Amino acid sequence: MCLNEPTLLAASIKNILVALILLINAQLILADNTQLSFNSNVNLNINTIAVSPYGIEHADGNRGIYYELADSLTSSKLYDAKGLQIEHQISPYARIIHELKNGQTDLTIMFKYQELEQYVTYITPLPSLKNVVIGLKNSQFDNAYSLEGKTIAYLRGAKFSDAIDHNRKITKVTTKDFQQGINMLAAKRVDAIIGPMEPILAAAQALNKPADFFGQPLVVSERTPWVQISNHSELMSEIAGLKQHFDQLLSSGKLEQLRAKYLLYYQEPHNQE
Repeated sequence: MCLNEPTLLAASIKNILVALILLINAQLILADNTQLSFNSNVNLNINTIAVSPYGIEHADGNRGIYYELADSLTSSKLYDAKGLQIEHQISPYARIIHELKNGQTDLTIMFKYQELEQYVTYITPLPSLKNVVIGLKNSQFDNAYSLEGKTIAYLRGAKFSDAIDHNRKITKVTTKDFQQGINMLAAKRVDAIIGPMEPILAAAQALNKPADFFGQPLVVSERTPWVQISNHSELMSEIAGLKQHFDQLLSSGKLEQLRAKYLLYYQEPHNQE
């Protein structure tokens, strides 16, 4: 019995060592799998407004000023660190508002809407945009009251001016996009079109309208587009990183580069104030 004790002791030590090695390997594998599972499950659904020049659907690939700004996240530090799976689509205002509320859309760039206040967190503001009412050449509107009795083309789902929206003496005809509104204006089916100057000019550019097509614009509001995230998003904990990314992007002059890219051939009317 005494002769076998060293052998039994050695065998016991060997078994303990093997068990420890197996336990350590199992923990390492579990840690790797947990990290892999976390990285592969962080989805970011971006939705850009279907308004040229901000979001443009194209057979060769979607594009636009806001589309490219938001899509820059694919080359960000946050993208690499979190292993983001990014899906990016272009949709009308109404759909984006609905999906921000229920969390189907994580991130977008657009104006603040009162109905979204409790559903989103605002990350980074972009330069403010002037919303105008503008008619054909030689037309001029002095104020919102001068639009009473007139008919204006109004983008479906958008809100550009409380003064216009709440004035029942101004007839609004909803349109699917700004090109439809400009075509109605050219055919004199409406007296004017309302919206931010940039997309109105981009739509006129796409329709090959001359530089003197428009009359003098009336500025009816000035609103600020925001990068905003749904409060249901998995990336709510990364707001600081998202803000840093977009702040740096705007500071680099990227927005001005994109504006020049998409509004290259059509300048604002000379008579705009």
